[in-house]
Amino acid sequence: MKRIVLLFMCVSVVAWAAGKGSDEMFAYSQNLDVFASVLKNLNTYYVDTLDVDKTTQKGISAMLSQLDPYTVYFTEEEAKQFEEQSMGEYAGVGCTIVQRDSAVYISEPFEGTPAHEVGLRAGDKIVMIDNDTVLGWKSDAVSSRMRGLPNTSLRMTLQRPGVEAPFEVSLTRRIIQRNPVLYYGVVADSVGYILLETFSKNAADEVRRAFVDLKENSHITSLVLDLRDNGGGLVSEAVDIIGMFVPRGSRVLESKGRISSSNHVYKTNAEPIDTEMPLAVLINGYSASASEVVSGALQDLDRAVVLGERSFGKGLIQQVFPLPYNRQLKVTVSYYYTPTGRSIQAIDYSRRDDAGRAVRVPDSLTNEYRTPRGRIVRDGGGITPDIVVKSDTMSHLHYYLFAGHHLFDFATEYALKHDTIAQPHDFCLTDADYEAFKSFVEQRNFKYDKMSSSQLKNLREMMTFEGYVDEATTQLLDSLERTLQHNVSKDLDTFRKEIEMSLMQEIAKRYYFQRGGIIVGLRDEPVTLAAIEVLQSPQRYAELLAIPRRKK
Repeated sequence: MKRIVLLFMCVSVVAWAAGKGSDEMFAYSQNLDVFASVLKNLNTYYVDTLDVDKTTQKGISAMLSQLDPYTVYFTEEEAKQFEEQSMGEYAGVGCTIVQRDSAVYISEPFEGTPAHEVGLRAGDKIVMIDNDTVLGWKSDAVSSRMRGLPNTSLRMTLQRPGVEAPFEVSLTRRIIQRNPVLYYGVVADSVGYILLETFSKNAADEVRRAFVDLKENSHITSLVLDLRDNGGGLVSEAVDIIGMFVPRGSRVLESKGRISSSNHVYKTNAEPIDTEMPLAVLINGYSASASEVVSGALQDLDRAVVLGERSFGKGLIQQVFPLPYNRQLKVTVSYYYTPTGRSIQAIDYSRRDDAGRAVRVPDSLTNEYRTPRGRIVRDGGGITPDIVVKSDTMSHLHYYLFAGHHLFDFATEYALKHDTIAQPHDFCLTDADYEAFKSFVEQRNFKYDKMSSSQLKNLREMMTFEGYVDEATTQLLDSLERTLQHNVSKDLDTFRKEIEMSLMQEIAKRYYFQRGGIIVGLRDEPVTLAAIEVLQSPQRYAELLAIPRRKK
């Protein structure tokens, strides 16, 4: 086996060397020999037993850490997980789980999966899988145990809140293919909406299906494509989605790398669905890679108005290379450029500051480009929206309620007491419901750190250290501290609007799954409302895209 691997390496080196200079080839061979020699001597002579796999993996990781964070080495198990994520499918029972303290809980069963069919609910504690107790296990270990080959069975023992005795269910694993379109529907008069979570396999097919359904059955006259929090995926899916809105054969993306095989011009190759319908694309700071390919191309081609916040700025393309023993190496092979020729890469990984951190491209060094209609767009730092709409900031109180699972647990208790609720579009909490939530939180002796109280404490310590505290300032600081004392009931009323919205989303998911939470969350949502306003104003839409007025 060692001879086979060595032969493979030699053949690979010879093939690779064909396009390299002698100096570069010598340096490569020299360092390869040094690395192999170091590993051999460590394995032979080191005083303690050496874990060769672990040591090699750390060496590889250290080498790759000098590059960008997207060039990654995968072990056999990691390679399998990466493929599942890229393809959007795996063999399992169809639910997400969350670790809390020493136990793992069901956080969300997916509609139409084995978990849903046997009645698993959010909040169920996983006690056993088959004959093994999983109390004390980490969530990744439980997740791995729940996955397996299609058509294999497992038994799960669970403890449900409000139910005294544990119960057991039998499930059969099957391929779980999540639809990357989490939701689509009509959000206003004739305004369609499509929420795309990721650019996994079949993402373009699902967007096409949703778009055609909205056109033919809901008779929409404009569309919102929501790419917020979409971290990207397959570039081919992004190109196909762009092709639904622009003429066939449109040049929508170009990649350029160090070697010619990494250079490619991407053109749409299918007939579009609609090249005229007003279109708005939503992005935020978590929209990256393929999301930026789509939003950048549609912006560059004057085809859509982009709203939200500046995108992440990942203008790099990776390619996966197979390695011996089912390992993989994902390598950044090229930069991509939008139709105007701009790169949206925000961080220059070839430049480092004194602390070794990669440097972000400053706005002052970015360049202007012009779209076909003369609109100015810039490179570097992601996609800047045509209309900037800031996301609502989560209050400190809201964060602690979320992080402490108080919203989740109240939703679980609410679902135990209510067999049904109104449809997501109509569901609201009553004053009595919110008062019940306040009592629920207060009974848990809920505490949270107010930022103002924390800053006051720091100020008092600093003033004392510097000798500025006298009787008068002490009285002033004491008075201010009393003013800032916790009053949870009052604080819950102050931030009721944002907390209540999150609570309604969590409850809606108990009855209508992820779709229900999304529908509730779209109510009074600033970016979506701004998009609807633009799409329902032909004059405003035309002005933003510099569309010439038609002569009467």
